[in-house]
Formats: sequence, structure tokens, C-alpha cells
Amino acid sequence: MTTSDGDHGTLAYYSRRAREYERIYEKPERQEDLYRVRAWLRPLLSERDILEVACGTGYWTAWLAPAARSIVAIDLSAEMLEIARLKSYPEGRVRLERADACDLASVEGRFDAGFAGFWWSHVPLGRQEEFLRGWHERIGPGALAVLLDNRYAEGSSTPIARRDGEGNSYQLRRLDDGSEHEILKNFPTREEIASALAPGGVDVDVVEFDYYWGASYTVARAT
Repeated sequence: MTTSDGDHGTLAYYSRRAREYERIYEKPERQEDLYRVRAWLRPLLSERDILEVACGTGYWTAWLAPAARSIVAIDLSAEMLEIARLKSYPEGRVRLERADACDLASVEGRFDAGFAGFWWSHVPLGRQEEFLRGWHERIGPGALAVLLDNRYAEGSSTPIARRDGEGNSYQLRRLDDGSEHEILKNFPTREEIASALAPGGVDVDVVEFDYYWGASYTVARAT
């Protein structure tokens, strides 16, 4: 995760949650949906040089690596990256690096694709354009950009605790150590996703699953 939401508490939360994080993928009701997500995602990013932002524990990095040409996966949480480094990747194909998703200038490499899994929902509405601008500049015009994130599912998602004046929603989450954390977590509609991505992308395609949504598009070239 990164500090780009302006809240150091988010980074602290995910760092403390690192060893619990992947339990979210074990929910029984989500298994069929995850199968569909994986079937959608891997072909999109096959044979690509990918910049993955906010990679967390490397769950999706490890899934994509066998099909990708290369992946540079970044996260700001040292605890998350520690777990990501324990995973198995094809030799020479994955580089893990500590960096901020909203400050990508120092990340070295040439890319023709970008992937952000479960990061968009933590970007405040007022900073979405800033994140996209920096991401697009780093992966370059003509690159494929792919987002994956959660839809709100009553009874499966953590309830929304409040909304702020800008329309951002927040959840109260409890960790194994008993600590409680208020975390920004937005659940945009298909129309809101497409509207946010359209200014910097062409051929925007938004797909909805039961518990997840995905979007793919080509980074627009300067006119």
C-alpha cells in the first residue's frame, strides 16, 4: 500500500495486516468469482512487461508471473513486501521494490502494461486524477492499463461506517490483535469507473463479477 490517500493510518493498517491479508481470498462464497476473475485477468496481461502498483503480499504477482514477460511490483509496506518475497516466481521475471504508487518516477524499467489490484478503492476521489496521471506517464502512451477491485456485497463485505463530504466511504476493520482501524474503501459503479478512466484512456472496458470488478483500457497518446 502507499501513503497517497493522505492517511498514514492506512499504511500502518496494511503493514499490521500483512500476515492476515490473504484470508480475504479464502471466503467460500467468493471462490467461483475468483475463478472467473483469474480467467479474465491472465490473458489480458500475458506476454507483457508489467508495472504492478500496490502489490501487497504478491498474491496477484505470483498468479500473473508465469504468463507475463516481466513484472516490476511495488508497494510501500515493508511488511507486505516481506511476504511477497517468500513467494515462488519464474526465475528472473519478477522484481519487487519498495515505492509509492503516486511517486513512480524512481521506478526503473520499460513497460507496456500496468496493473493495480485492489488499490483504486483506496485512492480518495479527489486524488484519482493525480494517481492516474502519474501511472500513465510511467507506463507510457499506448500501454495497457488494468484495474481489479471489490464490488460491495451485502453480507460479505465489511459494512460502510461513514462517508465524508467528498463522497468517500470508510469501513471499520478489526485485526487479530484486537485493534480497530477506519479505512477508506470506495465502491464505484460501472459508470463512475468508466467516467474516471475515460479522460486518460481509450477503449475503456469495465466488467462486473459478483464480488469484483475489472477495467482495462489503453493509455491515451498525447494530442
